[in-house]
Amino acid sequence: MQSTIGRSRPAVFLDRDGVINSNVHYADSGLWEAPRRVADLALRPEVPAAARALCEAGFALFVVTNQPNAARRKASMADLRAVQTAAMAGLVAGGAALTEDFVCFHHPEGVVPELSIRCVCRKPSPFFLHEAARRHAVDLKASWMVGDRDTDIECGQAAGTRTIQIAPDHPGALHGAARPDFHAADLAEAAAIILAAARPGASNG
Repeated sequence: MQSTIGRSRPAVFLDRDGVINSNVHYADSGLWEAPRRVADLALRPEVPAAARALCEAGFALFVVTNQPNAARRKASMADLRAVQTAAMAGLVAGGAALTEDFVCFHHPEGVVPELSIRCVCRKPSPFFLHEAARRHAVDLKASWMVGDRDTDIECGQAAGTRTIQIAPDHPGALHGAARPDFHAADLAEAAAIILAAARPGASNG
């Protein structure tokens, strides 16, 4: 990806699982997790139109996701990369102009040594948001982070963006302790909030 030249622009940063695609319940773990294989991937139906509307309104669109299942030896790195590619292709096929996607494959409590580290990129770290701002001239204070987990909200707040928390799509989600600027049922509602705030004369408070 090439850096944007000229005036900085606002962006929307999207978490992936629970925002773009549905989480999956796996019998072997008894948990709701990110899809481990492309066959398990299901984009949420409201996502293509919502993402397209944000791009058409002038927002740069990024995806920032933690994907630790290779570190936990629950999936291969090849499968995780294939799922990510398929999810991003689904966004683009729906008309969204994706600027870049960022994936952290690490987990500090993993079992694969090279991936089981305390990295700088795993949310709630704002590392990837700052990297996007550096590469693409993003104005973080005019930008938004949208995610379902508290760590997504903490990430956006650490980077200086406004935040929207999506309602979780499964029980037991890591959700409820953060204090986002807004709550939304799904990405369609989140996009409506962002677009309303971007209208001339809208309050930014």
